[in-house]
Amino acid sequence: MNLFELFQYEFMQRALVACVLIGFTNGFIGAFVVLRRLALMADALSHSLLPGLAIAAMLVGLSTAGLLLGGLLAAFFVAIGGHLIARSSRVKDETAIASLYIIAFALGVAIIKFAHVKVSLDHFLFGNILGIANSDLWTSFAVSAIVLLCLVILHRPLLLALFEPSVAKTQGVAVDWLLGLIIVLIVLTMVSSLQAVGVLLSLGLMVLPAATIYLLSDSYSKMSWCGGLLGASGAVAGLILSYWTNIPSGPAIIMVLGTVFLAAYLFSPKYGIIIRHLKARHLHEESLSRWDEERH
Repeated sequence: MNLFELFQYEFMQRALVACVLIGFTNGFIGAFVVLRRLALMADALSHSLLPGLAIAAMLVGLSTAGLLLGGLLAAFFVAIGGHLIARSSRVKDETAIASLYIIAFALGVAIIKFAHVKVSLDHFLFGNILGIANSDLWTSFAVSAIVLLCLVILHRPLLLALFEPSVAKTQGVAVDWLLGLIIVLIVLTMVSSLQAVGVLLSLGLMVLPAATIYLLSDSYSKMSWCGGLLGASGAVAGLILSYWTNIPSGPAIIMVLGTVFLAAYLFSPKYGIIIRHLKARHLHEESLSRWDEERH
């Protein structure tokens, strides 16, 4: 079956649009996550979505709006709760957030057992983009529009807050509010990605494209836009791989992006370990050659 025949099916067309929207948005915001070193925070937030999704499924069923609201509330509970615990005890931020998110994740797994919905735990954990509905597509479109508009409009103050937070404060930039906004945008992006890759793999869709471009370029703009393009193309490639090999879409997408990341890690012209080794060896041989010439 060729690609043209593959996308004649309506469910594949919806999945294709979702891959482009979700992949690009994740890859775009992933630049900030990587540069700000928020990967562990994002991982905690992704796992903490589960109890909110489970409670929303019990109360309002599998409506897109209900799941979105439930996931947001659960993630904010962990983020704010971890901050309060760290400020009121000797426990550090990372430990407090890690403690809360693993409790939330375990609670979510338990609650899903009592949620009488026709969706298995694997659906929440690993996603199933082939089952995406029109309402899910509209949610992904709305979230992508909000996230991308915020990041583009606030591009300059975000860069200043990212690289020079003390300077940003002296110039009147609300650094704390901007960082809080980024957390909100990360959670929104993750919630909209659940149908594609699930709770467990949503971090990979966000971090891998940006980390790959980070190995190839030193430009923040390239990290954002090229990361978005890589995220979208990797998600589409993973969708096709999923259909042809009959493996879940979430793992297929992450395997594609992970392969590209490992290739950049090995062969990046500037930071690849193999290229650096070859260059170092070449310089060493050149130095020995010059030394031999000087001796003679």
